[in-house]
Formats: sequence, C-alpha cells, structure tokens
Amino acid sequence: MHNIITTSPTSSTIFISGVRISSSLLPKPSLSATSSLPIRSPPFRSVSRWCYGVDWRSPVIPRAQIESVTPVVQQFQRKIASMASENPFKGIFTTLPRPGGGEFGKFYSLPALNDPRIDKLPYSIRILLESAIRNCDNFQVTPNDVEKIIDWENTSPKQVEIPFKPARVLLQDFTGVPAVVDLACMRDAMNKLGGDSKKINPLVPVDLVIDHSVQVDVARSANAVQANMDLEFQRNYERFAFLKWGSHAFDNMLVVPPGSGIVHQVNLEYLGRVVFNTDGILYPDSVVGTDSHTTMIDGLGVAGWGVGGIEAEATMLGQPMSMVLPGVVGFKLSGKLQNGVTATDLVLTVTQMLRKHGVVGKFVEFYGEGMSGLSLADRATIANMSPEYGATMGFFPVDHVTLQYLKLTGRSDDTVAMIEAYLRANKMFVDYSEPQQEKVYSSYLELDLSDVEPCISGPKRPHDRVPIKDMKADWHSCLDNKVGFKGFAVPKEAQEKVVSFSFGGQTAELKHGSVVIAAITSCTNTSNPSVMLGAGLVAKKACELGLEVKPWVKTSLAPGSGVVTKYLERSGLQKYLDQQGFNIVGYGCTTCIGNSGDLHESVAAAITDNDIVAAAVLSGNRNFEGRVHPLTRANYLASPPLVVAYALAGTVDIDFEKEPIGTTKDGKSVYFKDVWPSTEEIAEVVQSSVLPDMFRSTYDAITLGNPMWNKLSVPSSSLYSWNPKSTYIHEPPYFKDMTMDPPGPHGVKDAYCLLNFGDSITTDHISPAGSIHKDSPAAKYLLDRGVDRRDFNSYGSRRGNDEVMARGTFANIRIVNKLLNGEVGPKTIHIPTGEKLSVFDVAMRYKEAGLDTIVLAGAEYGSGSSRDWAAKGPMLQGVKAVIAKSFERIHRSNLVGMGIIPLCFKAGEDADTLGLTGHERYTIDLPSKASDIKPGQDVTVTTDNGKSFTCTIRFDTQVELTYFDHGGILPYVIRNLIKK
Repeated sequence: MHNIITTSPTSSTIFISGVRISSSLLPKPSLSATSSLPIRSPPFRSVSRWCYGVDWRSPVIPRAQIESVTPVVQQFQRKIASMASENPFKGIFTTLPRPGGGEFGKFYSLPALNDPRIDKLPYSIRILLESAIRNCDNFQVTPNDVEKIIDWENTSPKQVEIPFKPARVLLQDFTGVPAVVDLACMRDAMNKLGGDSKKINPLVPVDLVIDHSVQVDVARSANAVQANMDLEFQRNYERFAFLKWGSHAFDNMLVVPPGSGIVHQVNLEYLGRVVFNTDGILYPDSVVGTDSHTTMIDGLGVAGWGVGGIEAEATMLGQPMSMVLPGVVGFKLSGKLQNGVTATDLVLTVTQMLRKHGVVGKFVEFYGEGMSGLSLADRATIANMSPEYGATMGFFPVDHVTLQYLKLTGRSDDTVAMIEAYLRANKMFVDYSEPQQEKVYSSYLELDLSDVEPCISGPKRPHDRVPIKDMKADWHSCLDNKVGFKGFAVPKEAQEKVVSFSFGGQTAELKHGSVVIAAITSCTNTSNPSVMLGAGLVAKKACELGLEVKPWVKTSLAPGSGVVTKYLERSGLQKYLDQQGFNIVGYGCTTCIGNSGDLHESVAAAITDNDIVAAAVLSGNRNFEGRVHPLTRANYLASPPLVVAYALAGTVDIDFEKEPIGTTKDGKSVYFKDVWPSTEEIAEVVQSSVLPDMFRSTYDAITLGNPMWNKLSVPSSSLYSWNPKSTYIHEPPYFKDMTMDPPGPHGVKDAYCLLNFGDSITTDHISPAGSIHKDSPAAKYLLDRGVDRRDFNSYGSRRGNDEVMARGTFANIRIVNKLLNGEVGPKTIHIPTGEKLSVFDVAMRYKEAGLDTIVLAGAEYGSGSSRDWAAKGPMLQGVKAVIAKSFERIHRSNLVGMGIIPLCFKAGEDADTLGLTGHERYTIDLPSKASDIKPGQDVTVTTDNGKSFTCTIRFDTQVELTYFDHGGILPYVIRNLIKK
C-alpha cells in the first residue's frame, strides 16, 4: 500500500494514509534527503509566503522518511483513525474549480449546508463557523458547537461557550521571549514528570517578529538606524540568542530578525494569507497574537485578535481556545472624508464612539457604502485600535479593495484569484456592486465620514478625543482641572511660567505644554502611505517656508517596514523630513511602547527642576501615563502630519486656526493652513510612489536576516541550558513543585489588601514595559548582580527573567494607590505595621509570613496591552484574587490562566460605596471541588470588621474552571499531554 501524505487544515497534524499523526512525532528529515526543500538556515527560513502547492511551512516528506514512520502509523491507527477520517460534515467537503480547468483545492462549503440562518450571519461569525466545521472531530469540537454558531442570533445573547482553533499564532519579542521561556520550562517539567518533552512543540504555525527592542538612543542623525541597532544588539544579545535557539529547538516557529519592521505591519504586508491553501485544503486565515494590536490584520479580512501569552502558548500546543460566542456590533459607514482629514482622525473618532457605546468582549463589523472610499491601509488603522475602543475585533470583510491591496503588496495574481474564488464560493466576500442582503447584528452604530474633523487624543487616554480647533481651550482646562485623566492641577499663577536653559550653546525655553518628543511611530500609522507621505509634504512645505523644528525637540521616524523608506525616498520627501529632524531611527515600535530613549539632560533637568508639564505628540495608539516617557505627563496621539505640525509649533498650547506655527526668515507668520496638504496632493504622491516591487523586494530581503543576527551562535539542544547568572533569561518557578494531581480550587482566607485602585488601571500600570527606575526593587536586583545602570534596558526587554518582572510588578511611577491617600508612585502600606514600602517589598513580607493578598480595583481593570506579566507578576507576588468593577477581556483571561480569582462587584457597587478602605482582611469562600463552582456564579466576600458583600466570580466558561482546578492553564496542558 502506498502511503499518502497530506497536512491537516490547521497544520497541527499530518495525515498518512488517512491517519492523523502529530507533526512532533515524525522524524525530522536529514539534510541529504531534503536538498531540494526549503530548510531552516541560521539566519532565517527563506520560504515564499505565497507558494500554495505545499504549505510554505510544512516541507514535503521524502519517501525514505515516509517509510520510517510507518510503525508509528500502525501504533496509533486504531486510536485515532476514526477521529482523523470521519468529520461529521464530510458531506459538504467539495471542490473549488479553477477557471479554465483544474481546481484550486477542496473546502468545507457553508452554502452546501442549505441553512438560511447562515445568510444572516455577520461575516466575522462565518469565519468561526467554518473553523468549527473543519475542525469538528466529536471531541475538541462537536456538532453541537457548530449548531451554536449557526444559531448565533439566538445563542450569542446567552453567553454560550464555543471552541475556536486559530490557523496560526503571532508573537513579538517582548511577549515572545516569555512565551519561549515558558515552553522551554514546560519541556523541563515534562521531563521531571516522566513525560516526553518533545510533545511541548507548536502544532500550528508560529511567527515571531522582533520589533519591541529598538530604542531611540540616537535621533536627528543620518546614522541613527545603525547606531540604534548596534545598541539594541549589545543590550539584547542574550534575548536574541535565546529566540534564535527557540527557532531551532521548536518546530513550526519562524523568527523574523530585528530591523525588519513592526509585527503588525509585517503581518499585514507579508505574513497574512487571507486564505490558506494547505496541500489542497482551503480555509480562511485566522490568527491570535500576544500583542493586543494583532487586530490590525482584521482590516485585511483576516480574523485576528490579541490574547495573553499563556493562552497563546496553549493554542500553540493544540488546545482549542474556549471563548464566549461574541455579540457583533454593526458599524455602518456612509459618505466620505473631507479634504485634509486623515485616517488617524477617523480612528480617533471611531474609538471615542465605540468606547461610549460599550463593545468590550464583542466583535465590531464595518459595512456600508462608505467602505468604498476607505483604502485598505485606512481600514487597518481602524482595526489596529480595537483594543483602545475595547472590542475583540474591528473586522472589515474582504472586498475588491482588499484584493487590490493584496496585488499592491506583491501577492501573485494566481493567489489573489484563489482567494477571491474561495471567499465568493463560501459567501465570505462582499461585492458592493451587487445588492446586499441585510445582516443581523447585536446592535448598530452609524457614522457619516464627512462629519469627521481633524483631531488628536489625550493627554492620558486614547479615547479622550479633542478636535484641533478646540485644543487650546482643552489644554487650559487640563491645566486647571484636578489631577485625573483630563487634569494636572497647575495653579493659575504658575500656568504661564517660562523656563530658560542652555541647549547646545543657544538659549532654549520650555513652558507647560511644550513639545519635547515628536515621534512618527507605530504600526497604527506607519502602515498607511497616505499619512506617511502627508507628513513628508508638511515637512517639505515647512522647509520651503524656512521653518525649522527647535533642536531640543526629540524628533524621530520609525517605519513599520522597509517599504515606507522606499516610497519616502522615491517621492523625494525623506530629505525634507530629515531636515526637520525626523531621520529614520529604526524599524520597530520605539516611542509607541515607551522606547523613546533619554531626553537631553538639559531638557530633562528643565522639566524636573521646574515641574513643567511637558508634552509628547506621537502617531501611536496608546498614551497612558508613564508609557511614552517618564517626563512627559501630557501625551497626545495624532496623525503623522500633525506630529510634524506640532513639532514645528513646539507646543500643544496653540490654536492652529488663529495662531502661527512659526515665522519665515523675513518675519512673516506661517499658519497651519500654509503647510497642510490637500487630500488630492497626498493621493497624487501615493499613486506615483507606492509600488508593488517595493513590497516584493523588501520582504525578499528580510529572509536574509542581517549580519549581526546571522553571527549569533546558538546551541542545537532541544532542552535549554539555563544560566543562573543571566539577568535576561531565568528559569521561572511555575512548575517547581508540580505533581500529576491537580491542586484543586483555592479560596482566600483573611487576606490583606495589597493595593486599592480606582478606575482604568492599565497593564502599563501593573507591569510597565518602559525604563527601570534607578531606585526600584528591580534596579537593586540588577545592581546587586553587577549590571551597570546604563545597561538596565527596559522592563519589556527583561520579561524572560521572572525575578526582574516580579519586582517590576506595580512599579509604574504614575500609579495611584488609594492606600497612600493621594500620593502617586509604586508604593503601598504594609497594613500590620503601617510602614510605607515598595509594592514588591510589602508583597514579599506578606508572602513570607504565609498571608494571602488581594487587590481592589475600579472599572476597566487591566485595559491596554495584552500583557501576560500583568497576571504572572501579581501571582508571583502572592495575589490570590482581584475584586474589580469590570475587567478588560484579555487581562481577565490572563488572571484565570495564572490561577488568580477575578471577581466583579455587583452593578452599582464598588469599594467606595461598600465602605471598603483596603485596611480590612478579606475572606472568599469557594467550594473545594471545581465541579461545585459554576461559571459566573455569585460568591460572598466577608471582612474582619463585619462587612459582607456579594460578587460575581468571573470564570466565564467551564474550561476556565478546569484551568483554575489545575492551578493555571499551563499545568493543565502539561498534565494532559503526559496522560496522552
């Protein structure tokens, strides 16, 4: 009998003669036997993203290797043949013909179900449906799960649970390093418990893009890119070597080297498939990523969203995601944007609308005649900021605009034809030239695009939108208002204070609102040619009028891919950006994630010595306190052209309609309108400057790596050799005392309150990614181990070391803890003694004394980045439960994954209304058996001073209760794999 090789639709298994075999069980081909195949070279695997005859990630297995696995087939055939070969929906598995003869492949046809309910389903839900049908095995996914999704209109309001198996996983290095650390640690745990460590291996494709490590150490310099990369490699040698080891040690893992671009832009322009064709089986691309802005890919019609690192790790290892079937908000767009209005203005408007509407835990699906006027890059900008408006996804179904973008970015005509044919055949394509059948949505919103006006957002939250015309008045209100999201409480007599200092031999001045950082940064905007070229046009007009950005403003330009550099150079606009100080500083996230580098010491001293409320203006997606830079208390999100305009003005305290942004050399006033390009001007430059060959050549080049990456030498072992002296990579203690028996649920007994928070505590507050303060516990740890202060790097870069990260938990210098009675900073009160110490030191006192702790919080606890350390850190500090008014979706899931109990106050109640001060001791009684706990049930919390109140336990699914029973998701996965 001949053995026939195919790959499963999710690339998690390989079928040999109709039998499912885990890819980790197959012997790896030898080099001699695979000389004609793409193999993993030291720098990078050079494989086309668009070669569909064979899955680009799964090499064809030669006959010699087929024969060698035959005994494995015989061993497992009885157990799994029926599951592998019998999909309950095999009757709708059909062929997709190719025009002119032949076929594109086979697929599970939704129309073949002949169910009228499917025609009314939102497009985003159809992707969940197709995945459930394709993966239906009567075990992980059942026909009942499929029925729940088909009946979405009736089931989604009931918060039903469904499994979902994404096609792939996306990582960046800040979250990727701890993920690979966990996988390496899990291999060790498997060994200790007598299991096969090779079972810890990604079973779905994993792409890891190194983009979070580059910092703006050098700016305003022609050699900034190389200088910053040199420093990046010096600081991160251990991390990068560890990731390169991981790309060799684990199958199915692709690492994109530093200097290639920003993960979400690379995903949009290169990694995104839209439709997979895996060995002749067609299915929609879908992805979960360990960065909350994974949603950017939704603009391409690919279902993608952010998850916690621990949830992503479980997905890599073949676990289906358990999720509540979401409601879908239909967002209708009509009209078109006015002249001079940018996609950034649009997304900030949409963010404010959706925050007000309330979309946490929901999908948002965009539709309407206004869609035709939005470029794919505009759509991606809107989708990117889904976390800021709170949605799981901001989804744009595939239409002709999508297909045009795929061709622009170098995807082949044949690939695009296959994508269109499949999506049309499976009713997942929108053709606005045809009559549209009305879809059913959970709720509806509508926006006339002509109503959008130029705006920015800030000074502390992305959804606090301010129209440009109102900015001056809003700024003065912020100075007046008490300290809060829209206030700095600067006394009236101090508001006009001007500070003079010397900068480079010339006199410089700062006042409240002075711009000290102006950064064109972030995938949100650098993926959009119209706003990037618009910024270049503003710089050009300013240069021609003789305007210059003041030299003490730290300006920078960090494109999300090399394509941006190519079209800025072709257009001739990069030279004008250079003249204004916006030299390219690197290809990564930079200022958007707090890697803004130091301010000049004279600027820093002027700010700190005089208590100046300095401003940063950036084209990013987040502006939470302490995120962009410790010394910029006011941080505004703006389009790239507006970043240049505010840099020229030198202040946010300006009315662009009435006040000049500068003067020419002959003393003539120059106004905003004099430098602002029209929509037509921008469109002309985009048309002539952005070409398909730029995308092809850029992404052909990144597969070659770069010299510094290629020189990294890494061991070939499958188990990692931990270096106890390393301050970057450290073996975490999660599985130290693990046994095969689940520990069972834990309650909370007489716990002290570690911290008492108000609303909108973000993951940046809980686990900052930026600089390590010189007086922090993490700094002390590093200094004690001989690390010089200049080599501290950032918290984000040290996420592979649990010792640093536990000390960095709740270490944000802007954190507000009610136990401190108004004092701002990373300290808390040790209740038994009344001492005020760092949060880490207090937590360790409680932990060493065997005392439980809890955290009290307000609304939107854990909003912001999908940062698993915001759950891992509290767990290592001994936090057993968090009681909040509400949780951000990903963070709640992360808490569950680490075994921390999330509890919600009842509607209308919080710590203040209940009279809780945080000085009480708290007891939460839970049953000793997980089977006695129900998702979403009420539990009683009592205090030692006689108070009692009811909370909702936020284990939202039965699967999450199972994780809790096992002490977290990763111990559950290990025990399951050993049992199998």
